[in-house]
Formats: sequence, C-alpha cells, structure tokens
Amino acid sequence: MGLGRLDTSRASNSVSLGLDLVHVPFNGSSVAVGSVVGGHTPIGFTAPAAAVPLIKEGKLRALAGTGSQRLDALPDVPTVAEAGYPDIDVENWYGFLVPARTPKQIVTMLNREVVKIITLPEIKARFSTLGIEPVASTP
Repeated sequence: MGLGRLDTSRASNSVSLGLDLVHVPFNGSSVAVGSVVGGHTPIGFTAPAAAVPLIKEGKLRALAGTGSQRLDALPDVPTVAEAGYPDIDVENWYGFLVPARTPKQIVTMLNREVVKIITLPEIKARFSTLGIEPVASTP
C-alpha cells in the first residue's frame, strides 16, 4: 500500500523477512486499509495516519512499526528492530508542495504560515493521535 520508495522498501523487506507477499495496488490508503479490515487482504503496509484510528478501535492489529522508534500514538507497538529485524527502517515523509515556478516570496510566506500552524499545540496533539510527528523546516 503506497507509492515509490515505500513499495521498493516493502518488497525488499518482505524478501529479507522470508515472506512471499504479492503487491496489490490500491487507489489510496483508505481503500487498502479497508481491504485489510474487511478480510480481503491478509496483511497491509500503510502510513500511520491511515491505520492508527482503526488500531485504537480494535479493527486492525499492528504487528510492528517500520520507523526507528515507537510512535507516541501507539506506544505498545514495537518497531521492527525491537521485533528482531534491525535492518528494516522505513520512515514516511509528508511535504507541502507548490509548482516549481512559484515566486520565492510566496514560498517564504507559505512556509512561515505552515510552520506557525504545525507548531500550534492543538495541531501537534491532533497529528500525534494519527502517528504523525510534524517537523518544521525551511523551504
């Protein structure tokens, strides 16, 4: 479930774990997660935001997280390293994107406003419930 580098990482990780998995392309995380919840797909890989609410509701069971540390939103879910596979480390990245020709002053203003928003305590708290840890940076 996912795109690009994550699919490549998942494929190589399944081989290193000795699993024989078949990639099933879905049109988005919600459809993929729904397929696992519905029992149509026996296992899935997805970003925390798509799974954390369903894990907390007991509709999904998290086996392990691929990051280097446990998520604040799922403190009882081990990392794959803690589960005995220290060579697996896949982090998700989310970014705000604009067209390449966007004027620098617009990019600077958007960055300033996004940083203000993602550092608000209520926004950070909401992100945390979804397993997202926002990090502000420069454009």
